[in-house]
Amino acid sequence: MDHEAEAHRTDLMTITRHVLNEQTKHAESRGDFSILLSHIVLGCKFVCSSVNKAGLAHLIGLAGDTNGEEQKKLDVLSNEVFIKALCILVSEEDEEATFVDPSLRGKYCVVFDPLDGSSNIDCGVSIGTIFGIYVVKDKDNISLEDVLQPGKDMLAAGYCMYGSSCNLVLSTGSGVNGFTLDPSLGEFILTHPDIKIPKRGKVYSVNEGNAKNWDGPTAKFVEKCKYPQDGSPPKSLRYIGSMVADVHRTLLYGGIFMYPADKKSPNGKLRVLYEVFPMSFLIEQAGGQAFTGKQRALDLVPTKIHQRSPIFLGSYDDVEEIKAFYAAEDGQA
Repeated sequence: MDHEAEAHRTDLMTITRHVLNEQTKHAESRGDFSILLSHIVLGCKFVCSSVNKAGLAHLIGLAGDTNGEEQKKLDVLSNEVFIKALCILVSEEDEEATFVDPSLRGKYCVVFDPLDGSSNIDCGVSIGTIFGIYVVKDKDNISLEDVLQPGKDMLAAGYCMYGSSCNLVLSTGSGVNGFTLDPSLGEFILTHPDIKIPKRGKVYSVNEGNAKNWDGPTAKFVEKCKYPQDGSPPKSLRYIGSMVADVHRTLLYGGIFMYPADKKSPNGKLRVLYEVFPMSFLIEQAGGQAFTGKQRALDLVPTKIHQRSPIFLGSYDDVEEIKAFYAAEDGQA
């Protein structure tokens, strides 16, 4: 990108303009939601800066042998940034939900993972923030019931990926748009409008180190990916180990991302509220599917704020295939 030329453009679609344009489509809107999103965007910019500084410190030897400590500090710092910016919320970093003082309370609750994949900071792998937004039923009488809603009731979801560039992907329920942070402007610019995931992809993404513990349908599906019997080419394996990065690639290029249940983790590994739901929401909005091995992911009704679930998400046809394997096993039971 020619940053000098871009700096003089006046027709750039910033994330602020985009959100305000969306707001005009809702006559009843008072701007509360736009303000909430602006706080989230500001938090993402702050975390992006902090992540870059932490990575630089490690590269020039300032981090020493304290990378675990630095990771913990960044996790906590990222968490504090979002807590100070938002309303009632659930974070991966906190055991309990945070209820904002009644005098400052809005009508939204936010679920988020402030720094997903933070253990990868020192090796330069992309990491990110994942978030989802719900409307509370009664802001004068809020409870965990406002948080423990199915993903299909989510108002908006997104993630911000911190890597070679800083990318924010957002859906407010009418498609998915991607924005890239332009450092010269300090603004997120619309670079990936109306993202549509390919109906079928060439890549599968899963931690094959867990293969010996997989159930039958997962093992059979991966076997088909490697050794298709219908004459089609095999799929390529791509697994980064950072959910934001793996899902971002899947969203743009198609394919399937999987974190199945297994013998070690029979309930799955990823958290429902702030990992499974937001990513499933984005994938569906882009035309894909998300499946838990038993049901549509967004139909799941959580009973605990840190509940876990298996997840298979990505291109529509690829997820249809794994669903067929599970249906076949259920038919044999």
